[in-house]
Amino acid sequence: MLASVTHPEEALLALAGGADIIDCKDPGRGALGALSAATVETIIAAVAGRLPVSATIGDLPGRPELLAPAIRYMGATGVDLVKVGLFKTRGIDPLLSALAPLARRHALVAVLFADCRPQLKVIPALAQAGFEGVMLDTADKGSGGLMESAGMDLLEAFVAAARRADLRCGLAGGIRADAIAQLLPLGVDYLGFRGALCEAGRTTGLSAAAVERVRSRIPRWVAPPLTLPGSPAHIGP
Repeated sequence: MLASVTHPEEALLALAGGADIIDCKDPGRGALGALSAATVETIIAAVAGRLPVSATIGDLPGRPELLAPAIRYMGATGVDLVKVGLFKTRGIDPLLSALAPLARRHALVAVLFADCRPQLKVIPALAQAGFEGVMLDTADKGSGGLMESAGMDLLEAFVAAARRADLRCGLAGGIRADAIAQLLPLGVDYLGFRGALCEAGRTTGLSAAAVERVRSRIPRWVAPPLTLPGSPAHIGP
């Protein structure tokens, strides 16, 4: 269970509610809106090593001169995972080549978007570039969630492609609590939530009752340890 949070207090609420991954994101700034480095650092300090912490870098065009500095900026916070949105998946081999050196220093997670017609054949290339994982999300948060944007065939194909490439995989994007039972049989490593954890929509605050409702529907399990680039250390829920 990945819980997206906007400040340390939400991180502690999610941690107390049983989240497995704390994700730093500003939902008011887009699908992968970025928090400031200072805010991410306060969240990391609040979590204090008890859970892995990920952070998004913002909704940026797929150009190396924009993505690379954003990855370095967020990676410098000490966050465990840096999430990079790939809104277009056609012809991105040059981009992945440019990001490969950064993937050796930071654990990068590529985020594909079901409502942007992603090409799943990019997944093996992500593994070759050194990415740690891949997610399938939605870009347009106002037009329904993942279940409305992607049929089960696409979700199954996405998970299968990630497994073949030996990448951790996650699903996110307006997933409702009552849809969890449909998604668990796919065998993803984690499901990501923001709106389902909030009082009244993804831009409002987290609710302890909502966090508990989502947590109760996801069986607890221990993920394989995550090896960070350049270090023998492992982290995991």
